[in-house]
Amino acid sequence: MKNTLSLLLLLTGISSLSAASEPTDIIIVTATRTEIALQDASVPVEIISRDEIELSMANDLGELLRFEAGIDIGRNGGPGQATSIFLRGTESNHTLVLVDGVRINPGTIGGAAIQNIVPEMIERVEIVKGARSALYGTDAIGGVIHVITRRSQKSFATASIGGGSFNTRSQKVSVGTKQGESEFGVSVNHNKTNGFPIQTMSDVTRGHHNKTINLYGTMNLGGSLFSLSHWSANGVTEYLDFFLSPLDHEFENRSTSLEIGSSFGKQIESRIAISQMVDDIKQNQSTDFVESTRLSLDWQLSWSGDQHKVTGGLYVVDEEASAISFGSGFHEKTSTHAVFLQDQWSVGRHRAFFATRVTEHETFGNATTWNAEYALKLSEKWVLRTGFARAFRAPDATDRFGWGGNPNLNPELSNETQLSISYNGDSRHSLSLQLYKNDISDLIEFNMATFELANIAKAKIRGAELNWNYESSDFSVRGSIVKQAADNPLDNVRLLRRPEDSITLSIIKNIGQHRLGLSLVANGDRKDFGQVNLPGYALVNLTGQLAITDKWRLNGRIENLLDREYETAFGYRMQELSGFAELNYTWQ
Repeated sequence: MKNTLSLLLLLTGISSLSAASEPTDIIIVTATRTEIALQDASVPVEIISRDEIELSMANDLGELLRFEAGIDIGRNGGPGQATSIFLRGTESNHTLVLVDGVRINPGTIGGAAIQNIVPEMIERVEIVKGARSALYGTDAIGGVIHVITRRSQKSFATASIGGGSFNTRSQKVSVGTKQGESEFGVSVNHNKTNGFPIQTMSDVTRGHHNKTINLYGTMNLGGSLFSLSHWSANGVTEYLDFFLSPLDHEFENRSTSLEIGSSFGKQIESRIAISQMVDDIKQNQSTDFVESTRLSLDWQLSWSGDQHKVTGGLYVVDEEASAISFGSGFHEKTSTHAVFLQDQWSVGRHRAFFATRVTEHETFGNATTWNAEYALKLSEKWVLRTGFARAFRAPDATDRFGWGGNPNLNPELSNETQLSISYNGDSRHSLSLQLYKNDISDLIEFNMATFELANIAKAKIRGAELNWNYESSDFSVRGSIVKQAADNPLDNVRLLRRPEDSITLSIIKNIGQHRLGLSLVANGDRKDFGQVNLPGYALVNLTGQLAITDKWRLNGRIENLLDREYETAFGYRMQELSGFAELNYTWQ
């Protein structure tokens, strides 16, 4: 601990802090489906910026999210292994993940494959904490994580090569150009690692191989803006089965979207998005597979007045889900239709947001969800926010037709309340206290009496989150403390893989053109299957960027600086003390 404190003091250099500059507006889109300034959001929204992503040298999206307040990550071992998100104490399939507005949660197993999303393709991540089913439909009970891929501000080209522990190798190339409203870019990433022994009961190493392509193009045609985006990741992940036999599977994740944006005068805007998502896993030692495809049409029309911005639209989805596991399987098609309407109201010190959505699901019928939020600017520095929401999650195809499935399942329903107060000082200090509760009914759980899934559980979630940020021209720090209780009120048993206490800390120090970063997350104990107790742990990462010239940069990361042994899922090792380096060239 003494060495860690000394390292923190060295990085912070508080005595040399320069005067803070004026904050700049950050524009977000996820909280309301329209562009608004971050400070105008009526719910908590966190941003992971491109600078933070580059400094982190994270291998995947899961590694980025684990240092964010209110997000708990469960991973079955090393790179490429199944990774789950627990946002504000909700279930692993209660967080909606978007890539450029495309829903990538599969229709088979609920949780998005965030372990296959490489940070090199990401421009920023917007994290909306709180239910958003009124805007996005099913799955958004805990919140929404929106991955926005990289775009070119001007012509550029980058290339990098890296490597490190566990015989990890990476190669990346990106090019892009922008002229006026027209832009085009493509990036190719190749990552491979031999990995390490992922299970505590075995010394067999398991590796991961990921090839990712991301491309985009935007052009103004006839007064409308046409945007095309495509992301695909494919490769091989090695793992161990229940009997510790070494197996591997091939995976493919991809999303493609064509968006048409049009303006009719200064007040009316239209956006039409046609998208396709594919999530595919094929087991190489048997005929087992899981495949999910989704074709979506999402249209919204917005009208802006002096005090209101009203948005309405339609959402149409055709989904196919197929699977074979241990010789049995299913192939199901599901259609979903929805209409939604929302209003953003602002006058003087008052802001409000109202939204409602009616979803017609082919299997379980209609569901009505809504959001009602209000923000009051108490002074130039203090803002009070409150919100109420009704959200739902539709049972996926595996819930209904997989092993132990039940086609008569009802959707899981959520009633959420949150209250927050925030302070933004002139010297770039900011402080916020967030209180939240979420009561989830008809929670799906395996019924041991009937040997099938049923709506027999509930969740009672109560939490508080305290955040402090400071930023100057050469130094920034973010810290948070989260206290929460997530239980099943029917038997007062803690929900699995969610700690009750957590602390996160991120420090970035600029030294001329160079940068140093330190990230820390400390979690209390958690329960896993069989009510096994997983001890708490503290994870510390040290990162750095050395600017060799204007075009050449050397990045480095020390993972698990304190070399702690810990598990986020029972029986699965996490990464030990290890190191990685990357040489990057940028032309622009």
